[in-house]
Amino acid sequence: MKIALIGYGKMGKAIEEIAVSRGHTIVLKVSIDNLADNTVDNIRQADVAIEFTGPESAFENILRCLEAGVPVVCGSTGWLDKLEAVKTSCSQHGGTFLYASNFSVGVNIFFEVNKRLAALMATHTDYDVRVTEIHHTAKKDAPSGTAITLAEQILEKIDRKKGWVNHISDNLDKLEIMSERVDPAPGTHRIEYSSDIDTIEITHTAHNRKGFATGAVLAAEFIAHKKGLFQMSDVLGF
Repeated sequence: MKIALIGYGKMGKAIEEIAVSRGHTIVLKVSIDNLADNTVDNIRQADVAIEFTGPESAFENILRCLEAGVPVVCGSTGWLDKLEAVKTSCSQHGGTFLYASNFSVGVNIFFEVNKRLAALMATHTDYDVRVTEIHHTAKKDAPSGTAITLAEQILEKIDRKKGWVNHISDNLDKLEIMSERVDPAPGTHRIEYSSDIDTIEITHTAHNRKGFATGAVLAAEFIAHKKGLFQMSDVLGF
């Protein structure tokens, strides 16, 4: 499989290592140093594109890949206010798109655990719930996309919470997401249910980028010959 890497920072290089080890070829690497190479014609050399840049560039990169007719996997966060426009473009071009806030197999299992725990806690109103996420200082967005996914899963199950905020709040209707930036943390996400009697916690801690990179390559392999919109749950069979 021929892969275009749109974003060749630390994550892009980790993806390259995994992809090559699995027998794939990298035909395009786009970084901040060669943005002129980020063209429709160059992307068309690939069977699939993997986009890991940032909130300021992800949307246009995705549209460019769809215009090129190349399936695209996106792991950039902070741009989801434009997600519906991407879905429309994908449909118009008869394209293929997979977005995940986190590609780690472990995190996606954690998502399923989070949904189940939230469902169990929904009727136990004496427990308050909080999300905490810890990342390295170079991470541009806060809260993380993973933390937002976790929060939205909780909000679907726990009616007493009416939305999330990214700060400490006296409003018990709001789900707090606390964001910490500490080097060299690759990523920790913790869900805490606390009452006067006890505390229940579930935590996922990444030790390095390998899990994210492996999941992104698995996603690329999954969508390479498919059409439509997909999620990591499709890749992992959840």
